[in-house]
Amino acid sequence: MDEVRTDEFLEFATGRSGHLFRSACLLTSGDTHLAEDLVQETLGRMYALWGRTGLLGRAARIDNPAAYAQTVLVRAFLSHRRRRSAAERPLGELPDTARAAPPGDDPALRVALLDALAGLAPKDRAVVVLRYWEDRSIEETAQVMRVSSAAVRTRSVRALARLRERLGGGIAEYAAP
Repeated sequence: MDEVRTDEFLEFATGRSGHLFRSACLLTSGDTHLAEDLVQETLGRMYALWGRTGLLGRAARIDNPAAYAQTVLVRAFLSHRRRRSAAERPLGELPDTARAAPPGDDPALRVALLDALAGLAPKDRAVVVLRYWEDRSIEETAQVMRVSSAAVRTRSVRALARLRERLGGGIAEYAAP
């Protein structure tokens, strides 16, 4: 890959990696190590594509590289969930919960939401993250997940109902006044 394309990719990767990591953390229910792996895999795939043809030269196919990267991230997550090794075991606690929270961050809310997200099936979690964290439309979510719009609507309703069950009526106590 020529130097100009490399510089373009580095600028893109630097600008998007934080956002991709936050989304990956939500998808993985707080597993920061898996989130890092997913972001690395996403950027690796983007780099290969960027180096092959130059993403900017493919404007007709990829109008929005940031959205494309988000799509790659979600698909990498779903692919990982399908091929998870039998040797991997889910943990009873979130990893790295001892880290200091950023100022203004409510750790109780974060843990409650991540626990609730962890209780969802991977595809339901992906729908919730794409629709309500990424603020994507039903059609965009369906395209990313390679399902119908009706499937996205159904998963959204069911996933939100499960989140309400898990969070109960006490979620109001976590909301800022």
